Order: sequence, then structure tokens, then C-alpha cells
Amino acid sequence: MLPGIAPVIGGTEREARALADELEALIVPEHALAQLSGMTGLDLTGRPLDGPLPDLPDATTVQSHQSRYQLVVDLARRERLTLRQLIGRLGGGRGHRVVVGTPEQIADQIELWFTRGAADGFNVMPPLLPHGLEAFVDHVVPLLRRRGLFRSEYTGRTLREHYGLPRPASVHAARELVAS
Repeated sequence: MLPGIAPVIGGTEREARALADELEALIVPEHALAQLSGMTGLDLTGRPLDGPLPDLPDATTVQSHQSRYQLVVDLARRERLTLRQLIGRLGGGRGHRVVVGTPEQIADQIELWFTRGAADGFNVMPPLLPHGLEAFVDHVVPLLRRRGLFRSEYTGRTLREHYGLPRPASVHAARELVAS
């Protein structure tokens, strides 16, 4: 399993939190509510942003993305979030886990998830480009390498080779043989 992770990285925890707050302030509530409405199947437009979340239907009634929907509902219920708080939490990571902190704190979270079997790897989705990706590569990756959690070089040229999968026969090559 390769979950998405949206790292918000700062030189200090305070700097990281300030950046996360700045990014959250950029969220356009109307747009975020429209996305959340699409995910939940409920029309949330016009609802008070600072009011309680309406009762959300069970995940089995949702037509698509049931696991993502369930994660969002669980988060909202567990932390008793308002609509504004929920769209703020979902904004930076687009529903994926947002981790805010120093490079060491980000590496700690990745290591924890990996060593406990919660993830085989991660899809890194920085909420700010190119700075967020550069900060991850320059500051988090070296820590993960020192911990033996990130490779220094690749064993093959393609993703298929890295996973040790055989290359399938080309369907186009088979057509050429028939057409000759």
C-alpha cells in the first residue's frame, strides 16, 4: 500500500505550522465545499462553515471512493470538526495525510508508518511546488537514507524491473506478425 502523504516542512515546528496555516488560508471555501459535496453526496453549499457537520450517510451508500469517504467521515466525527475545519484539514493533502513539522518529524512519521506495516512506501504530494518537493528531497530523503528507509540507487531502469516483474509481450509486435 502506498498512501499519499502531504508534508509541510519547516526548519522548526513553528515555521512548519505557520506555513500550514498560510496554505490553509488560501483555500476557497466555496470550491472546497463543492468538492466535499461531491465526495459525500450531500449538498453542503450554504451551510454555515463554523456550524456542526451534518449527519453523513454510511459509506456503503456512497457510489465511489468509499474508503476515502470513510476516512473523512471518521476524521470529522473523531475530532468533532466543523465544515471549515474539515475543509482546512482536507485542503493541503486533498484528503491524504498532511504531516506538519521539521524534516526529522516528517521522517519519524514515515518511519513509524513503514515499520508498523501501515505502508509499503508513500506517494509524496507536497502542497507547495516546487519548494515543498525540494525541501522533502533535500532535508527528509537524507534522513530516510541514513535510517535505511530510502534507497540510494535503483537496481533497474524501470519500475517493472525494480519490482522484479517480467516484461509482457508487446500486443503491437503480435499484430505485426499477423499482418505480414
